[in-house]
Amino acid sequence: MNLLIRKMTEKDPIVISNAFEEQGWHKPVELYHKYVKEQGSGERISLVAELEGEFAGYVNVIWSSYYDYFRECNIPEVCDFNVLKKYQRRGIGSKLMDKAEEIIREKSRVAGIGVGLFSDYGNAQILYIKRGYIPDGKGIHNGERYVKHGDSIIVDDDIVLYLKKQLMN
Repeated sequence: MNLLIRKMTEKDPIVISNAFEEQGWHKPVELYHKYVKEQGSGERISLVAELEGEFAGYVNVIWSSYYDYFRECNIPEVCDFNVLKKYQRRGIGSKLMDKAEEIIREKSRVAGIGVGLFSDYGNAQILYIKRGYIPDGKGIHNGERYVKHGDSIIVDDDIVLYLKKQLMN
């Protein structure tokens, strides 16, 4: 298996957007242009995985999380982590996570990540737990605030449980 993990470049946005469109996921090209721009300004690192020269997946490390608790505690966040369906279950996601954690380790001993709660996120939930991520103890978050007992919510991609991991040397 010839797997290359590298930083995202200006050439990647259209390739990534098209690859996800082919599997029925709408991921606008503008999103990836934003990632390239933010990488250039040092706000994030965007990593791309290529298997045998073909785009297979990507992950981001953001230094100042959108999630208040991580931002306040200076916990870098692994976010927007995706591997194309046809390349899943081949270790590509694990290699992307290895590299993301290696990058975070240069600045922090803790990594954070958020995961959705419904079945579409089942593989990610299992991967993160196997990698040593544990809940941050704050409960479920809806993108704006913590969900409280008795709240009525719509379960969608914004309903997240945040996890963190102690990184070893």
